[in-house]
Amino acid sequence: MYVPTHFEASRTDALLLLIAQNPFGSLVTHGKNGLDANHIPFLLLPEEGPRGMLHAHVARANPVWQDVADGDEVLVIFRAGDAYISPTWYPSKQAHHKHVPTWNYRVVHAHGRITIRDDERFVRGVVARLTRTHEASQPVPWKMSDAPADYVDDLLKMIVGIEIEITRLEGKLKLGQNREARDVRGAGEALKAAGENVIGDAMLDVAQDKAE
Repeated sequence: MYVPTHFEASRTDALLLLIAQNPFGSLVTHGKNGLDANHIPFLLLPEEGPRGMLHAHVARANPVWQDVADGDEVLVIFRAGDAYISPTWYPSKQAHHKHVPTWNYRVVHAHGRITIRDDERFVRGVVARLTRTHEASQPVPWKMSDAPADYVDDLLKMIVGIEIEITRLEGKLKLGQNREARDVRGAGEALKAAGENVIGDAMLDVAQDKAE
């Protein structure tokens, strides 16, 4: 990934937090049948391994788990928000008009080594933890035990577990850090007004840092 210095994010804890907050990732593999990409929710275990571990599952019918071998290098891409930026939002445009449209975003690339975990205990644990995590905000959280045990057992046989040891993290936060504080603020406020709060708030934080 091309990362200009002013957009680089290198703090491991901050990148892991972005992954935890945006767990739906794109798993990119290069197996026996060439390049492939699968889009799946991941469970981050930040305390396991030197840089953390990622757990997930795929359908048994998905060929990806047979296309790769244990230890193969893979890439998981986590997008943490994006938004179109109009040059009309920059106050300095009125002075020199030297602005063009762009797109701002936050993204984390997790490089790692994959292990296929085709065992019921691992898969059950992944499903249970993913369920607890994403049902926690519900008024009445759904639990695996809410469904008939034999039904759950049959479904678990239809999925295969994936474990990825993170070996390297890359982060790119393109939020206008190369622009004047007033322009970053102007674009951030315009995004907020349009309901684009994720990148809008992030840009306002950048503007505040630049003004201090």
